[in-house]
Amino acid sequence: MPILRDLSSFSTFPKRVVSLVPSMTESLFDLGMGDFVVGVTDYCVFPPEVKKLPRVGGTKNIQVDHVAQLSPELIIANQEENSRVIVEELADQFAVWLTFPKTVRQMLDDLWQLVYLFRQERSFISLRTLETAVEYAENRVFDLQPLRVFVPIWQDITTSQIRWWMTFNQDTYCHDLIRLLGGTNVFGERLRKYPLAADLGESEETTGEDRDTRYPRVIAEEIIRAEPELILIPDEPYPFREEDIEELQKILASTPAVKQNRVYRIEGSLLTWHGTRLGKALAELSQYFNSD
Repeated sequence: MPILRDLSSFSTFPKRVVSLVPSMTESLFDLGMGDFVVGVTDYCVFPPEVKKLPRVGGTKNIQVDHVAQLSPELIIANQEENSRVIVEELADQFAVWLTFPKTVRQMLDDLWQLVYLFRQERSFISLRTLETAVEYAENRVFDLQPLRVFVPIWQDITTSQIRWWMTFNQDTYCHDLIRLLGGTNVFGERLRKYPLAADLGESEETTGEDRDTRYPRVIAEEIIRAEPELILIPDEPYPFREEDIEELQKILASTPAVKQNRVYRIEGSLLTWHGTRLGKALAELSQYFNSD
């Protein structure tokens, strides 16, 4: 059967759901649909109730046979988190809804699809409450002086000892959440180049199809030129250590963010998990965006 981009083909709600997306697993429970979840990934850790559910592998290495044993009526997947090969294999046997929100609005639309599918009263109330919080944040943005923000999500060093950091551009959910909080992503318009040497300005870029350009890798000089006023360092997907953060601050000592002591370590899921975790993100991350 074809991979679903929306849930309009379902006339009644599915009673057996396998979620391959940690943020959507949490959202299903938060919206009162947890009783219908029969399987999750190894990385689905919220809420605590998911600990009792069968596991079907990691988000990138789903065990198809384990999923099949659960006889799901609906599988929730994500284009970014799950491998294309596995999603297509699962779609040969089951209904697979493939999500890929790149903005807060698109994420809310996905959640509304679930709410209308399951039609639980609690779901309507919970999601409307979250949407009201987003509306408040949108109105609040107009009263803020946007801060220039840099968010490293990975780091590494080349064989020639050039250190680089990965970040994200405007074609991502993270970017739109930064906007909603009152920030301007300093690398919003930066495209990832291939190979790595081209991304770091050491060689010419090569052309190719189906390349994801949303996560550029930048070096210190480029970050310094961008003049970030706020640096947020998430604890995932890369597990930045205290010494990593200290070194980054030394390297970027000339930036407004470091000079003004506005470098903060944050819970990475608040920035990257698209779903009901947005409510917690708005409550906890907004404190860093006051321009005073």
